[in-house]
Amino acid sequence: MDFQRFALSPGDHVLDMGCGAGRHAFEVYRRGANVVAFDMDTDELAEVSKMFGAMELAGEVPEGASAKTVRGDALDLPFPDDSFDKIIAAEVLEHIPADMAAMTELLRVLKPGGRLAVTVPSWLPERICWALSEDYHTAPGGHVRIYTRAELEAKLKATGFRVEGHHHAHGLHAPYWWIKCAVGVNNDGNPLAKAYHQVLVWDIMKRPLATRLAERVLNPVIGKSVVVYFSKPASHAGGLTEEKEKTDAPV
Repeated sequence: MDFQRFALSPGDHVLDMGCGAGRHAFEVYRRGANVVAFDMDTDELAEVSKMFGAMELAGEVPEGASAKTVRGDALDLPFPDDSFDKIIAAEVLEHIPADMAAMTELLRVLKPGGRLAVTVPSWLPERICWALSEDYHTAPGGHVRIYTRAELEAKLKATGFRVEGHHHAHGLHAPYWWIKCAVGVNNDGNPLAKAYHQVLVWDIMKRPLATRLAERVLNPVIGKSVVVYFSKPASHAGGLTEEKEKTDAPV
């Protein structure tokens, strides 16, 4: 996620749909927004809630920002229409069989003029993972499809969103997952997988210039994720009502 492209303002209402461990929700909270971390996993939400509290106690949160967790189903979001200024859906749509139903819900709860950031696994790195390991994509709750960027954009455009650009991310992460798939996705003790994981943790913590430059080169080629930005047209509010009025008008 590039927060220069996906700019947040203090006081923005932001939904992190399928928040998982909460990485994006935490950054949104640090930037002064009012964030809702939404997921189906009760255990993960409990940990996210603890971290929200720890961040507040540590003074990491600007005054006026708020954060809460909500459990629910992406196909039936428990929020009113036009609730959020921004929505993040990171690495979640590939898990949902009825993905366009989830996209329709995202459109419903986003305010007209609001923005959506979606990340999914990039086609080539993901295709290699599927080829290397059946367990990678057949485990319960795993990935049910491999998106091309064109398919993802077409589905969200058909839902009613406007495409606003894209980029790739996490070029250093793709080889790690290829190793994991080759040695066994649950084989956390493999020496090569452990060593590469330590490199990734070091990179995340230290962000050295050498790896930043390497990832910049690798991202367009083997970036593990593709990030696509969308907006909800300002004219969308009332659009269906207006269309119905035209259809029902006497000839």
